Amino acid sequence: MSKSSKKSASLARKARIEEMRRAEKARERRGRILTIAVSTVIVAGLVGFGAYYVDNANDKDERQQAAAKKPVKGEKSWNAKKLTQNHVAKSVSYPMNPPVGGDHDQAWMTCDGSVYTKAIPNENAVHSLEHGAVWITYNDKAADADVKTLADKVAKTPYTLMSPVRDQAGALMLSAWGKQLTVEKASDPRVQQFLTKYVQGAQTPEPGAACTNGVDAD
Repeated sequence: MSKSSKKSASLARKARIEEMRRAEKARERRGRILTIAVSTVIVAGLVGFGAYYVDNANDKDERQQAAAKKPVKGEKSWNAKKLTQNHVAKSVSYPMNPPVGGDHDQAWMTCDGSVYTKAIPNENAVHSLEHGAVWITYNDKAADADVKTLADKVAKTPYTLMSPVRDQAGALMLSAWGKQLTVEKASDPRVQQFLTKYVQGAQTPEPGAACTNGVDAD
């Protein structure tokens, strides 16, 4: 091969190599652009999801607050001013069953999501209501599945307690200070409405008072 031919071949090789380098750089640029674009979409999606999640959480809070302001259909109410709050060391005859207020024992029932399988003293339970607890009770008419469902709910909810009251009128009853609701099923939406409204609700005579370190029956 002549010198001129070798030189031409060398130039051609260099040209191909240069072209390959340019093509490779172009691919790298496209890759970087694609990566940036995908990352931007992902970040935007995460930001959008975060905003959506926050909005949904805010909406849920607003719905719960709105529900807490509405009266619970079918609930009974007693004049809070007529429900005395004296500490006594004797049994009390209450005008309603289960009681929703009145004189009571100086010790409260532990009501930090407490599920009692045996009857508890009314006088201690009423003291728990004074602290803002909701007391869920049931009798033999209540279905076992409903009792279990409510027990699971109570166990997850501070300022609540649950126990059997065999001689109460309704199968399932929810009591707060001065308030009471009777339901037939645990699935009744008023159960959650009652809890939302009255667990440490506006009716509480002593808001913020402890529900822990009280009397334990079981």
